[in-house]
Amino acid sequence: MYKVSVTTHFDAAHQLNGYEGPCQALHGHTWKVRVDVVTGRKDEVGISLDFKELKSITHQVLDRFDHKYINQVAPFDHINPTAENLSAYIFDEIEKLLPDKVSMSEVTVWESESYAISYSR
Repeated sequence: MYKVSVTTHFDAAHQLNGYEGPCQALHGHTWKVRVDVVTGRKDEVGISLDFKELKSITHQVLDRFDHKYINQVAPFDHINPTAENLSAYIFDEIEKLLPDKVSMSEVTVWESESYAISYSR
């Protein structure tokens, strides 16, 4: 199996409903996101999944949030926009866009250089 990874970022604000502390207030992050997929295939050139294709797929999902207030973007207008919920949502949405024989492995979302959460199934 080949594990293909792309790391990118987007800028967005959010606030955590029900959280007692500073993150209850509106604040922003440069969210760093790493997407890992796996596949056993290679094309005739010898590439398992072109990095550019994975980056494009990833941005189809992340661009929904870039320079936005996440609490106003579905489904986070109904669920709390925690890093945990965001990582699971990104995982599920990218999974829908992947080519055949490519599977999701993991999504990691950083709110800062020190704080990250990973989601996998």
